Amino acid sequence: MNRQFSLAGLLRLRHLQQDQAAAELSVANARLRAAATRIDETRAALEHLPISPTGADTLYAIAAARASSRSMLAELAALDVVAQQGQVDAQREFDARKAAAVSLEKLEDRHGTAIAAEDLHAEQAVIDEIASTGWHRRLGEQRAGQGSTAPTGTGSAPQGDER
Repeated sequence: MNRQFSLAGLLRLRHLQQDQAAAELSVANARLRAAATRIDETRAALEHLPISPTGADTLYAIAAARASSRSMLAELAALDVVAQQGQVDAQREFDARKAAAVSLEKLEDRHGTAIAAEDLHAEQAVIDEIASTGWHRRLGEQRAGQGSTAPTGTGSAPQGDER
C-alpha cells in the first residue's frame, strides 16, 4: 500500500477552499452587522428629531427630515435583506466546502488506519519469526543435550536433519 495518502493534494485544495469560504462568510456576517448597526443609528437619529414645531419653516424641516430618514431606513432595510441573503449564500457555500473536505478527511483517516494495521501486521510477523526461531533453537539445544535418544516423529515440532 502506498504510504502517502494519494489524495493529499486534493485535501489541501479542499481545505484552502474551505478557508476561503470561511473568510467570505466572515465578510458577509460583518456586512450584516454593519447594516443592522446603520439601521439602529438611523432609528436613533429619528427619535431625536424635535416633535413640536415652532413655526412653518420648522414644520417643513421636520417633515423633510422624517421623509429623508424614512427613505434612508427603507434603503437600509433593502440593504439588510441583501446582506442577509449574502450571509445565507456564504453559509451554504461554507457548509458545502466543509462537507467536501470532511469526506476526504474520512478517506485520509481510513488510509491512516490501514497503514497502521499494515505496520502492526508486519511487526507481528517479525515478532512471530523471532519467537519461532527461538523455539527452534531451544528445541535443537534440548536434543543436543539429550543426545539422539528421543523418539522421532511423535513431537509436534518439525524434525531437523539428523545425519
